[in-house]
Amino acid sequence: MKKNQFALFLLMASMAFGVYGQSVEVSQEVSAPVQSAIVYLYGAEVAHSKQVTLSPGKNKIVFVGLSPKLNAKSIQVSATGDVSILAISDAINYMANQKEGSRIKQLKDSVSALSEAITEINNDKDAYTTEKNMLLKNDVIGGNEKGVAIAELKLAADFYRIRIKEINAELSRLTKKVIPLSEILLKVNQQLMDLNAKNNQPSAEISILLSTVLKTTTTINLKYIVIDAGWAPSYDLLAEDVNQPIELKYRAKVFNNTGVDWNDIKIKLSTSDPTQSASKPVLSAWNLDYYSGANYKSKASFGYSNSSGISQSNQGYMQNAPSSMEIQSIASKKSEKINVAQAIQFEEIQVSELSAEFDIKINYSIPADSKPYIVDVTEYKLPATFQHFSVPKLVRDAFLLARITGWEDLDLVEGPANVYYAGIYVGQSYIYTRSADDTLDLSLGRDNKVLVTRSKVKEYCTKKMFGNTTKETFAYEMVVKNNRKTPVQIDIEDQLPVSTQSDITVEALETSKGEYDPKTGKYTWKYTLQPGDVKKIAFSFAVKYPKNTNINLQKTKTQMRAMF
Repeated sequence: MKKNQFALFLLMASMAFGVYGQSVEVSQEVSAPVQSAIVYLYGAEVAHSKQVTLSPGKNKIVFVGLSPKLNAKSIQVSATGDVSILAISDAINYMANQKEGSRIKQLKDSVSALSEAITEINNDKDAYTTEKNMLLKNDVIGGNEKGVAIAELKLAADFYRIRIKEINAELSRLTKKVIPLSEILLKVNQQLMDLNAKNNQPSAEISILLSTVLKTTTTINLKYIVIDAGWAPSYDLLAEDVNQPIELKYRAKVFNNTGVDWNDIKIKLSTSDPTQSASKPVLSAWNLDYYSGANYKSKASFGYSNSSGISQSNQGYMQNAPSSMEIQSIASKKSEKINVAQAIQFEEIQVSELSAEFDIKINYSIPADSKPYIVDVTEYKLPATFQHFSVPKLVRDAFLLARITGWEDLDLVEGPANVYYAGIYVGQSYIYTRSADDTLDLSLGRDNKVLVTRSKVKEYCTKKMFGNTTKETFAYEMVVKNNRKTPVQIDIEDQLPVSTQSDITVEALETSKGEYDPKTGKYTWKYTLQPGDVKKIAFSFAVKYPKNTNINLQKTKTQMRAMF
């Protein structure tokens, strides 16, 4: 009877499994490397793809080895074929086994060998130091009442002297031996720390619950936003000659500190903000004001959200995108748990309200080590006009300026630019995109083919007394010569002193028809010089001030020198 009941129970259980077998969940772990990334100025959207085979019913696919710095509310999943996405969840796996590369293992072995060698040397030093202390404490020979024979005393003294000398020599030798080993150990540890920064991090896992009626093969596409990645512009401006256009090489420095390497992936750079909301845009007031130059400050907060979506039959989203404050809190908590390899400094810049994107033509590998890697974006040929500029009072050289037009249509982002002229590195400039002017001025450095001199005309420089007033006269001659084979346009600047006291007056005597700015005291002379042309500028002025007073008639500059 009992056997029949047991058989009936097994039959009912098997029937139940056949009818309700779809409720049984099949689970499998998959590993998929990053295939592509949209890198924002701060943050990135990374994409994975994996083909899996699903059994009829519910299947749980767990993507493992993901970045622990992902934003859970930005996760997007899609699957091909007749597959329904039922649920998406994420978790941090602190027990994930981290794979050590051969280089890391080699360095760890070196650390162990060096530490063992240093320990043995220190043990030997301790032994010699203990023996030396015992000898020094045993300095009473023969007791306090009974004397010691001279011969015995001499033998004891020789023994102490020779042995302590030997011990000191051995201690010195061991100390010299341990110093280079300690230096090597320090360098190996530093190298190991740099290489091992990302290996000590936990990894994230994303679980996706899917449902299918029949056994099928599907491709799962996974996307999400990660923090601790981004890019910054880096430009090269190359000018060969004044009659040729300027070549602009647009590059980007991309960094990845997400904990997961990007190996041979497709990259797209974007200036859009991944924290943007899905709500309709609202125009705010556009107030015009005077631009007072760059105003940068450290970025105090960061955070990302992604547009929320509606779950569909074969596409799922983590709904209710978080605000920047929420992500700031998430990132702050994660940063307490995750060791960051290097601290990345940030600055606030101005970018166009209409976002720009750049598809990078070739694949790149960006290791997760926080270091910037150069990515070639594009190249432009820019029309430019060239003009010379000189302030011979300060520097007796002519500087070549390039005035670039049409740059505002190139989707440039504010950043530093390395300037080259005739194949020679001139220096670094900065591209400001917030200016309303459509002309970008760049200094290409000194032009030795345009000569500028400024000398004092001593016979016209005088100092006279009139009652209680002193009058000093200053006279200069500036000479500009064009040694180029083409005409040049040049602006020459000099200045009159500007009086800030009612009893100090300044009078311009000879200005060679220069343009005067009374607010700054500047005089400007604009010339177009043909090849071989020479232009002379006479410039003189007089200053009157009360007798027996000192005024700063000579403008000086500060500089360091040795003091003995």
